[in-house]
Amino acid sequence: CEGIASAESMLNWQYSALGSTNLPSTMSSSSGLSDAEVKALCQDPGADTKDFIVQQIMFHMKDPRKSLPFYTKVLGMRLLQKLDLPEYRLTAYFVGYENENEIPSGDKERTEWTLSRKATLELIHNWGTENNPDLKYNDNKDQFNGFGHIGLNVPDVDAACARFEKLGVSFKKRPEDGRTKGVAFIKDPDGNEIEILNATAMAEVLH
Repeated sequence: CEGIASAESMLNWQYSALGSTNLPSTMSSSSGLSDAEVKALCQDPGADTKDFIVQQIMFHMKDPRKSLPFYTKVLGMRLLQKLDLPEYRLTAYFVGYENENEIPSGDKERTEWTLSRKATLELIHNWGTENNPDLKYNDNKDQFNGFGHIGLNVPDVDAACARFEKLGVSFKKRPEDGRTKGVAFIKDPDGNEIEILNATAMAEVLH
């Protein structure tokens, strides 16, 4: 945990990148945690959790006919598995950055393989939501609710964003906007925000 920027400074950076300085009132502390306190708080988990991974982040999607092309064609992910759950009237679509040739052919094997991948997205479609004109996910993104966005590391932010522009992607922030240059935020069809960053450039900004 050494060297990690404080939660408040990172949030301030994120908010300034989006062109906003309106942090929630609960984040009005004059300073974040010290490096020493963070080091003390981040304890060694031991061997019991050595095989734990962050496997998935779940988003609800209103219309898979819009969201699946966005995550595959636009963002370049692959469909790893599709699980129909008729008893719950929903389908779970798992997408991620994996080699297509490594995806198993058998249903059970494919499901086990998918659920062992790191950092996939689970896109949940509750059947019929696409026919509800009044349903909107993430309708109030100005309300601070603890979840912010997911982030994608790309080789060239400007080139990626030029491609997104051509594909008609909705932007929250373009690379040239705001006080923090070179970082972009786009939206998926349901309004979920996705940060577009380059790791090398980000390290230069933060350090």
